[in-house]
Amino acid sequence: MWESMLKYQDLMWQSIGETFVMVGISILAALLVGLPLGTVLYFCRKGQLYENRSLSLTLNSIVNVVRSFPFLLLVVALIPVTRFLVGTSIGTLASTVPLSVVAIAYYARLVEQSLLEVPRGTIEAALSMGASKLELIFKFLYVEARSGLVLGLTASTISFISFSTVMGVVGGGGVGDFAIRYGYQRFETEVMVYAIVVMIVLVQLIQFTGSTVARLLDKR
Repeated sequence: MWESMLKYQDLMWQSIGETFVMVGISILAALLVGLPLGTVLYFCRKGQLYENRSLSLTLNSIVNVVRSFPFLLLVVALIPVTRFLVGTSIGTLASTVPLSVVAIAYYARLVEQSLLEVPRGTIEAALSMGASKLELIFKFLYVEARSGLVLGLTASTISFISFSTVMGVVGGGGVGDFAIRYGYQRFETEVMVYAIVVMIVLVQLIQFTGSTVARLLDKR
């Protein structure tokens, strides 16, 4: 196994870099789009402050369809969109498009669930103090739900790493693709084990970091 590690170490580092690019961009999309989307889903729910049945039904339907869509088929279905956005449907950058779409829908639902755990009294207290909509969101809701939001992002990141293993279909690369091409397809079991160990270490580091940050932010 040590011989395989030395033999493929350059390719492994390249694969790790590709995984970081795919996952990093999908996390950014989850934060920039998924977080606001999840907040809108929360506010539009029945009984919430800005209840809107039509908007809630529409957004929930979109999120549910994306989350229930088989990821490999979603990658193929989004090829025209990917080609339009990045100019190609093959490569690491192209792989970030379907990953980002899933990341937005996945994290939006987790954001909604985290915000639902915020006590109703927090919102009432904020409104009684004359808080604006933005102040209500950023100074009260997000502050109260920050631990859950971090845990949700941690779980999402781990899922994105799992999804990234499929991106070899469109030449996205990554550690998962490395394991399949250089381990499974070449019948080099030790190479596949090497890649799996790297994936496990990455996931454990992310989970430990996320759990630690969430525990430090937890006000309870």
